[in-house]
Amino acid sequence: MITIRNEKQLKNSMILLRLFIGWHFLYEGIIKLYNPDWTSFGYLASAQGPFRPLFLWMTSDSLISIADWGNMIALTFVGLSLVLGIFEKWGALVGACLLALYYLAHPSFPWVTQLNVEGSYWFINKNLIELVACVVIYQIPTSQFFGLQRILYNKKEEPKLS
Repeated sequence: MITIRNEKQLKNSMILLRLFIGWHFLYEGIIKLYNPDWTSFGYLASAQGPFRPLFLWMTSDSLISIADWGNMIALTFVGLSLVLGIFEKWGALVGACLLALYYLAHPSFPWVTQLNVEGSYWFINKNLIELVACVVIYQIPTSQFFGLQRILYNKKEEPKLS
């Protein structure tokens, strides 16, 4: 059993984690939505690792616009849900799935050539770390403390982390 010594600090830290990750997703989604030339083609076409054929298949003429729009909408949804604090668990789940796809497209395996990445990674990269953070947000939701969910479902008693 885990004993939480300072629940208020944990709650505030979890809220900040949710807001920062939400902001990252929202910014990435909005910046892509407002750039008419943006496409995921380059990222998908340079995919490495065991799932490379799947990502190359997504670059076909019939699928690339679906991949682009799906990515932009999913990024924006995750960002809005985490920043606003509504549908937070769905946002965290979609965010974790997106990050899993990004990781699988460019895995940090030592035997895979690293293309289009910052720095050097060995199994663990930024996408995988943010994926785990989304899993933590899914398991410890905070929108009942700070966000639209708190306003929409105004409860008299103070909720607790559990």
